Amino acid sequence: MRDIAPPLIAVRNLGVRIGTLDVLRNVDLEIHPGEIVTIVGPNGSGKSTLVRAIVGAVRPHTGTITRSPALRIGYVPQKLHIDPTLPITVARFLCLPTRRTADQIAGALNTVGLPDLHKRQMSALSGGQMQRVLLARALLEAPDLLLLDEPTQGLDQRGSAAFYHQIEDVRARLGCAVLMVSHELHVVMSASDRVICLNGHVCCHGTPEVVATAPEYRALFGTGTQGALALYRHTHDHAHDDDHPQPGHHHEDHAI
Repeated sequence: MRDIAPPLIAVRNLGVRIGTLDVLRNVDLEIHPGEIVTIVGPNGSGKSTLVRAIVGAVRPHTGTITRSPALRIGYVPQKLHIDPTLPITVARFLCLPTRRTADQIAGALNTVGLPDLHKRQMSALSGGQMQRVLLARALLEAPDLLLLDEPTQGLDQRGSAAFYHQIEDVRARLGCAVLMVSHELHVVMSASDRVICLNGHVCCHGTPEVVATAPEYRALFGTGTQGALALYRHTHDHAHDDDHPQPGHHHEDHAI
C-alpha cells in the first residue's frame, strides 16, 4: 500500500558539484510515506551532501528534487555544541526559535522517552539524552519526513541501538517517514525497510537482505554485516511470541 501513495521526496538524476569535484552524480531515489530508509556508504561518498541537498542547503548541479506539497521536514543533526556556561533548560531550548506550549513540550519529550527532563540544563545532558532532545525538537515540527544525519556519532553501541529503537517507536506512533545516514551497518540492517548504498552514485538499493548480499555492497564493506544481519534476525525472531514484534528490540548486545 505504501508504494501507491505519491513519494514525499523524488530525486532524479541528481548531481552535486563542490568546486571542481563531483560529489554526487546520477542519483535517483524516492522516499514514501511511513518507511524507514537508510543511506550507507564509505567516508566521502556524499551521504551528508545528499541530505543537505534534500533539505535545500546545497544546490544541485544537475537533476531535480521534487518534494510533495506542504511537506514538513524535521532534521536531527549529528550533534549540537552548546557552551557549557550557557544557562538554558531543555524546555527553553525547545522553544527556540518558535515558542511552544508546555503541553507541546511535554508531548515531544514523552514521545522520545524523556518525560521528566524539561527543567534539566542542556549542559548537564548525556550524549544520548542530547540526541533525544534534538529528536524532540524535530518532532515539534510535526514532520512528514524525519531526516537524521549520523545522529548517534559519539554514542556507544548500546546508546546507538537504544536511539534507533526510539526512531522505530516514533515512526510507529506518528507515521512519519524516516531518512537517516548511518555508518553503523548492524543497526541499519536491523532498523530499515530499505537501504541505499552510496558511493558518489547509488551502488545498490533494496531491502536490507538484498543489499547485504549485493556484490557492490560487499566490495565496499565486505561480508561482516551479513553475519550481523543473520544474527539479528535469529535473535529477533526467537525473542518475541506476538504477531507484531517491534524491530530492533533485542539486538544491541548481539550486533557485530
